[in-house]
Amino acid sequence: MKRKLIISLVIIVFGLLAAAFLIRGVVFKPNAGPEAPYRILVKDGTTVDALTDTLFSAGALKNRKSFVTAARLKSFSGPVKPGLYRIENGVSNNQIINMFRAGRQSPVNVTFNNVRTLNELAGKIGGQIEADSAAIIAFFSDSANYSDDGFTYQTLISLFIPDTYQFYWTTDADAFYERMLREYKKFWNDDRLASAAAAGMKPLEVSVLASIIDEETTMNDEKPRMAGVYLNRLRLGIPLQSDPTVKFALNNFTIRRVLKQHLKVDSPYNTYIHRGLPPGPVRCPTKTAIDAVLNAEKHDFIYFVAKSDFSGYHKFSRTLAEHNRYASEYQRELNRRKIYR
Repeated sequence: MKRKLIISLVIIVFGLLAAAFLIRGVVFKPNAGPEAPYRILVKDGTTVDALTDTLFSAGALKNRKSFVTAARLKSFSGPVKPGLYRIENGVSNNQIINMFRAGRQSPVNVTFNNVRTLNELAGKIGGQIEADSAAIIAFFSDSANYSDDGFTYQTLISLFIPDTYQFYWTTDADAFYERMLREYKKFWNDDRLASAAAAGMKPLEVSVLASIIDEETTMNDEKPRMAGVYLNRLRLGIPLQSDPTVKFALNNFTIRRVLKQHLKVDSPYNTYIHRGLPPGPVRCPTKTAIDAVLNAEKHDFIYFVAKSDFSGYHKFSRTLAEHNRYASEYQRELNRRKIYR
């Protein structure tokens, strides 16, 4: 009797050890694929079976069967929380399951730049986060979503400072806006607000002028000088006469040569026929251009025109006669290159 009891205990102990060994191998042994890290996108309503298929087909699991067994042992039945997840090198089934169960998403880098309109912005953001472009456009179209923050549909583009930001993939249109509003307020710190006030401008006015400068030149080193030209014209009551505002009014950014017929467009954005700043930015202004306005070069230039060498730089003038000479050089070069529109 005693011998049988000892044998039974030995069998139980060995069974427990075997089970523990099996569990250790199934649950705690590294099971990430050899090409880790992997980025796995999980959409709303995804089941554990579907997640397993995705993980295995992506190569994120070395052993599918062990993951299925571990999920059963840990009672991981789903549905899986949506988001973008990162499978690191050397992680076990236990770590993978705990990550999905807790919804520990990895942030997504969302980058936008060179944006002229809200529709363009929505197109760039949609797909980088869960909110698609249609949802973002719908949010933008309802001014009640942001009017209390001091923006209109025409000025809303100034809220979005081009850069790279981290979001969770599950971000919706409302959360995207709220995050961008926080970033906008952070950007417009006390120093920038003080600089704007010293120039007699509001942040929106700075952004409008900065957007024009961004459209005029990509050369950051001449943006402060160009800002000085426009500020001189505003101070003297001279129309800005900015070609980018005409292109914006025409909603035609393919124009390479602004003609007299273009200058007749009836729009508050046409700064050839309306003095002062247009009612809103003509693009998403960059940090560089905003700071160029806030730290504009002080001079007495009131004209500029693109250099005829097409270097991207401009010639600046104090008198109309001098400006006309430079403008004629540029027009002749346009003709030589057969750029007529």
